[in-house]
Amino acid sequence: MKQFNVTGMSCAACSTRVEKAVSKVPGVTSCSVSLLTNSMGVEGTAENSAIIAAVEEAGYGASPKGTEKTQKIQNDEEALADHETPALKRRLIASIGFLLVLMYFSMGHMMWNFPVPAFFENNHIALGLLQLILSATIMVINQKFFISGFKSLWHKAPNMDTLVALGSAAAFLYSTAALFLMTDAQMKGDHASVMMYMHEFYFESAAMILALITVGKMLEARSKGKTTDALKGLMKLAPKTARIIRNGEETEVSVDEVKKGDIFVVRPGENIPVDGIVIEGHSAVNESALTGESIPVDKEEGSLVSAATINQSGYLRCEATRVGEDTTLSQIIQMVSDAAATKAPIAKVADKVSGVFVPVVISIAIVTIIGWLIAGETIGFAIARGISVLVISCPCALGLATPVAIMVGNGVGAKNGILFKTAVSLEEAGKIQIVALDKTGTITSGEPKVTDILPAENMSEEELLGLAYALEMKSEHPLARAIIKKAEESGLSAKEISDFEALPGNGLTAKLENYTLLGGSYQFIGKTVTIGKDFENAYEKLASEGKTPLFFAKDGHLIGIIAVADTMKADSPQAIREMQNMGIRVVMLTGDNERTAAAIGKEAGVDEVIAGVLPDGKESVIRRLKEQGKVAMVGDGINDAPALTQADIGIAIGAGTDVAIDAADIVLMKSGLLDVPAAIRLGRATLTNIHENLFWAFIYNTIGIPLAAGLFIGILGWQMNPMFGAAAMSLSSFCVVSNALRLNFKKIHDASHDHKLRKKLKPVKEQTTMTKTMKIEGMMCVHCEARVKKTLEALAGVKEAVVSHEKGTAIVTLEAEVANEVLKKAVEDQDYKVLDIA
Repeated sequence: MKQFNVTGMSCAACSTRVEKAVSKVPGVTSCSVSLLTNSMGVEGTAENSAIIAAVEEAGYGASPKGTEKTQKIQNDEEALADHETPALKRRLIASIGFLLVLMYFSMGHMMWNFPVPAFFENNHIALGLLQLILSATIMVINQKFFISGFKSLWHKAPNMDTLVALGSAAAFLYSTAALFLMTDAQMKGDHASVMMYMHEFYFESAAMILALITVGKMLEARSKGKTTDALKGLMKLAPKTARIIRNGEETEVSVDEVKKGDIFVVRPGENIPVDGIVIEGHSAVNESALTGESIPVDKEEGSLVSAATINQSGYLRCEATRVGEDTTLSQIIQMVSDAAATKAPIAKVADKVSGVFVPVVISIAIVTIIGWLIAGETIGFAIARGISVLVISCPCALGLATPVAIMVGNGVGAKNGILFKTAVSLEEAGKIQIVALDKTGTITSGEPKVTDILPAENMSEEELLGLAYALEMKSEHPLARAIIKKAEESGLSAKEISDFEALPGNGLTAKLENYTLLGGSYQFIGKTVTIGKDFENAYEKLASEGKTPLFFAKDGHLIGIIAVADTMKADSPQAIREMQNMGIRVVMLTGDNERTAAAIGKEAGVDEVIAGVLPDGKESVIRRLKEQGKVAMVGDGINDAPALTQADIGIAIGAGTDVAIDAADIVLMKSGLLDVPAAIRLGRATLTNIHENLFWAFIYNTIGIPLAAGLFIGILGWQMNPMFGAAAMSLSSFCVVSNALRLNFKKIHDASHDHKLRKKLKPVKEQTTMTKTMKIEGMMCVHCEARVKKTLEALAGVKEAVVSHEKGTAIVTLEAEVANEVLKKAVEDQDYKVLDIA
């Protein structure tokens, strides 16, 4: 995505105009303009010069954002700096100074007889000229409204400034005309007409409108500045210098000079300058700036470190692996910035309204003036009603309703290690009804551990673990690594073995001294060793708990069982309960057999378990779940890319330093599952905030415009002075932005206020299915199960195949008739024997 700074925009009508102009440029596939950050994101093959030309032709200015690695963060920080509030403050102070004098003479003297110099006593023309000069001065101070407003009108794209300029100019010109007529009446000695024209002056309204709108603009600019505080805070974290080793000496250089492969050192209390890998030393590093996790993480040789994290205790010597735009911090900043440059679907309604809002309001003002003149009212009264319509109408509130909430929501997420790639992902997160969780690495730690050691009689746990350690040392199986790690933690040393061999059917054999050791699955050991009733029962119990029992034998005698399992993350059950309390159905996907999957699913507390799903089969499962409602898929982003892409929202968990996961819509820096309900909670809060903002913006204009036009005068006697209309307009945008800022106080990990969505899941479409049970010989392990399952589910007409190597069966669910011969041939082509099909 190319990003540009856009100048000259003052309201939602402006951003809509720019968006339309750039979208028409050949080669532009999508364009999104943010009024909040005065930026534009463009995708496509169009040249920068063509894009800038289109913006300038629409009456605005544009320039590409800095792309040099060494200046990117500085440029972004400069772009987000609040330059608008100080300028508006200066304008406001000057305006108020002249306005107070104007109000003293126009209203103070005329309404409450405030004393004035003798020269002005009974000199109505002098008073009128003074009011004209003072109001003209205020108009010059606020000339930006007129330049922007009439320039937009010239380009046939009127905006909010056009409404303000027309309202103020109409009041000024009408008052000037009244002043000339009053002068003529005085010269003729017509005192009654002089007094009548004196009351037709609206100079103070012309000036007050500008001052009040400037107040609103300043409050709005200040609040808008706060919405980007989170992003600016991230940018300020970027270290400015680094200590690198050159020619054997420490040298302090600018962080821009650090290159990949440079060796840098970090002392206690210093920020880590770039991403790297520790080559010497150990320390505790505070990574809260990136992950939101306040507990420091221990780092040692081989550990990865990230820029902007704080070295708390020890001395670290590291090698730079990612510098400039490639660091984790830079990627996070880019992701949050890109999200701000995109638009949420809910904003499209407001954009459509904003696109036609100003021309419609101008038309209503003209009709109002004509209508009151036809009704017999004076020109002054009719013009006052028309001016009120112009100045009370506010397209800004509509245009800001969505982007301010999205920006604040993104910032809150970034501070908590939850990164939303686009505005769409933040909005959609609030609509999630089903969450599909990949078991390995999401619900569980993804690292098998030894859970039980059950030695035979006359054999200690240490002896059994020592023999298993010796046998598994030469195995490359993931389960073997769990036993090796447990033995090393217990301080055991591996004995030397010979004649090691990995046998078909998950078995190992080797010679230790004069003994023969065997290790493997229940089926493998059962063929050569007698398994007693106690161990049979232990096997059943362990298997029912989702553990994998490994049997070990010595010289033909069983010496014990070591159970290995992928352990549950500590926060997984709580996270799943929180999602269920939010009315979300939680589904677990796993490649395990049904028995193991059911045990883990029960422990985790999920609503549904879908077992025997291979990585490439997750996509079809997600497709089926999407028939029932909005689905979020949570995975580690490594082998889950198709499923993450297929889901309505893909959530990559435990990204750590690798935040640029293409398939994911939401990236969670930490591996804890509690961030998933937190992300959904934030999505819901943002969506609610947007709805509140849009309601306020629409209801404000729906009530305000008829009130300003005078429709309630005959019914309730309500009549609006143009000055009050300007005050209401100035506060409307401020209220919208202030409401969005409330999101900063949202505690996204607090589940106490969770509620269930009213929208129910769609019922699953009933399909006529039939099942066939196949008896298969030759399956020895879960890999055999997976192979048979994949083969059968690849056949046309097969909906699902539930395969068990323990039972030697495959239960096949069919959506259409499939001949037994076809099923048999498919399985036997994979070198298994089909005994029967029923």
